Parts: sequence; C-alpha cells; structure tokens
Amino acid sequence: MTSNWATFTAAEPDLAKTVEERFGQFQHHILATLRRDGSPRTSGLEVRFLHGEFWLGMMPGSLKAHDLLRDPRFAIQANPGDGTGMGGGDVRISGRALLVEDPEVITSYTDSVQVPDPDDFHLFRTELTEVTRTFIEDEKYLVVQVWKPGEPVRTAKRT
Repeated sequence: MTSNWATFTAAEPDLAKTVEERFGQFQHHILATLRRDGSPRTSGLEVRFLHGEFWLGMMPGSLKAHDLLRDPRFAIQANPGDGTGMGGGDVRISGRALLVEDPEVITSYTDSVQVPDPDDFHLFRTELTEVTRTFIEDEKYLVVQVWKPGEPVRTAKRT
C-alpha cells in the first residue's frame, strides 16, 4: 500500500509537520536508490513539499534518475547537519518515485520552484511506503516513530 504526502498529512498531521520542518532545515538531503546490480547508491538531492505531494527533481542523465526510472524504490534521509543540533530528530521517507510526464503538472511545479532548465529535468512524484522519525526524549529515551499507509504511527521507546 502507498500514499501521497497529502494523505499522510491528513492521517498524521503532527508527524508530517515535524518531518517537513526537519527537511526544511537544510537544502540538500541524502537519496538512496538501487543500481542495476541491486546495490545501493546514495546521492545528494533537493526535495519539495508542494501541492500535497513530496517531489524529487533531478538533472536528466543523472545516475539517480536512471536508477529511479529503472526501479522506482527510494529512501531519503533529511540532512543530519553537523550532528549537534538535529532539531526534530532524524527523519526518513521511503517509497516509490514516479516520473511525471504531464506538461501541466510540470508547469505547475516549475511555476512554484525555480529549476535550472524547466524544459530539461526529471520530476518525480512520490508514493510513500514509510515515514520514520528517530529522536531522543528527556535525554534518556531513544524514540522511534514509524508510519505506514493505512496504519497508525507505531512508537517504540528504548532506554
């Protein structure tokens, strides 16, 4: 089962807000894709939360774009920064990235987001399969929150 960003936000507004804020702390994040041989590839990437969707945009011909065109599964981790301030905790989003080819959707995106060449880039709309947040609570608990479409957030605390 998958979900878009708007569905996740409606189901879990507090977690969605925290995740968006965490991604908003930095411009570049870490995308994991699968190479042709199945091994992982990590790449830097900018993301956008816009029009109820979580968008990934990238240059044509990039290896990460080729990976997603071949196998749409991805995971993206918010930039951890220097490790001293991760306000909001560590957040990750996993799912499937689907190439957008509809010119109206692309125009709607480029009207809101400046891209180097609006006529020459790959735009992917995402279908979410999991959102995870890990953080420290009260300086003694490791808390892991996991959301999957159609399920409530599961929370685990460890000392």
